[in-house]
Amino acid sequence: MNIPRLVIAAPSSGSGKTTVATGLIAALAARGLAVSPHKVGPDYIDPGYHALAAGRPGRNLDSFMCGPERIAPLFLHGAAGADVAVVEGVMGLFDGASGRGELASTAHVAKLLKAPVVLVVDASSQSRSVAALVHGFASWDPQVRLAGVILNRVASDRHEQLLREALEEGSGVPVLGAVRRSAAVATPSRHLGLIPAVERSAQALQAVRDMGELVASSVDLDALLALARTAPPLDGAPWDPAAEVAAVAGAPRIAMAGGAAFSFSYAENAELLAAAGAEVVPFDPLHADALPEGTAGLVIGGGFPELYVRELSANAGLRSAIAALAGRGAPIAAECAGLLYLGRELDGLPMCGVLDTTARMTERLTLGYREAVALHDSPLGPAGTRVRGHEFHRTVCEPGAGEQPAWGWRLPTGSRTEGFTAGGVHASYLHLHWAGSPQLAASFVAAAAAIPLQ
Repeated sequence: MNIPRLVIAAPSSGSGKTTVATGLIAALAARGLAVSPHKVGPDYIDPGYHALAAGRPGRNLDSFMCGPERIAPLFLHGAAGADVAVVEGVMGLFDGASGRGELASTAHVAKLLKAPVVLVVDASSQSRSVAALVHGFASWDPQVRLAGVILNRVASDRHEQLLREALEEGSGVPVLGAVRRSAAVATPSRHLGLIPAVERSAQALQAVRDMGELVASSVDLDALLALARTAPPLDGAPWDPAAEVAAVAGAPRIAMAGGAAFSFSYAENAELLAAAGAEVVPFDPLHADALPEGTAGLVIGGGFPELYVRELSANAGLRSAIAALAGRGAPIAAECAGLLYLGRELDGLPMCGVLDTTARMTERLTLGYREAVALHDSPLGPAGTRVRGHEFHRTVCEPGAGEQPAWGWRLPTGSRTEGFTAGGVHASYLHLHWAGSPQLAASFVAAAAAIPLQ
């Protein structure tokens, strides 16, 4: 299957690749093209902006959590029906999972996709040195096809001329655009990065439009499309959730939390639940005063409950309904924000009280990939189930593990147990991409199907 595609990378974080990638998606969509947006790594926030720009879900390509063998199939699944795909990288081009070589890096994913790479370079503090930087990136790994450069944060026409002359003389990599410094397209940030698009609504839409207009006026869209079309066909078939899991009878209703407080979710998780036979019903805990009627299972993903703690606490009806669901033994899977919500308190305010733990904000960032093993049976699978996930938070739970911890894993500082399993509840800080472990969805739906409705 052949889908034209580009990978938008950078020498380091903070170079502006999210602005360029989102703007490119918006600019191509404004031309009437169906654009498939993708993001390398575990990030949830950038795909939200991509989705606004493209009008279709932003999808992640994470070779650590999902395995290298699934990257091309997941890409083909997400890009089905698209005219072109834009893949935004993560961190610097060659930065991946710590201590794992190229695994999970943008370069690794680009090679798995056989995709040309366009390097976004922050040129704000350099001129001729840009040629040495680009030459180094172009020659580091011959299997990575660095096919173009977009200069970002260019100060003036003269600055652009100096940069172009240096690259023409010393890099052999063509310049495909030069983006001027612009405060108009800045996206506000806070403690975990950019503010999610779902929280900004009209402002986010305007920011995406501004990015699209900036990129359309600053880069050679025709040259980028021509480059995307040089990507060769990918072998194999698209990922198919129905081929990964068997559907159970009864179509149990799985409620899936969303909205501004719980905006972190991979599209494939819901697709796997549906393929396993569930009826997936989204709801927003900030506004719903009860669970969807007939709920037999509940999934609460990540997000920012600490920013909406008063509203969540004030919604006593929903908190009571979730506690009652847990009391019936129904399966509940909670990740990070979901874990905080199920505890007794968050920053001193009452939460659902399902778990005997309290949570609070801290200044310390906990971040990194994890390889974990389930220490006890739960709705996600039996003890001994092995997964790969990602941890990303500035909160702490006290205690951080229950009498029956959810996971055990090893860190450079030693082994650790984390999370809670109790009855039908599985709650943890660990974010999981279920495409890497599809049996989690099958197990969860089977557990929901076994719960008598009330």
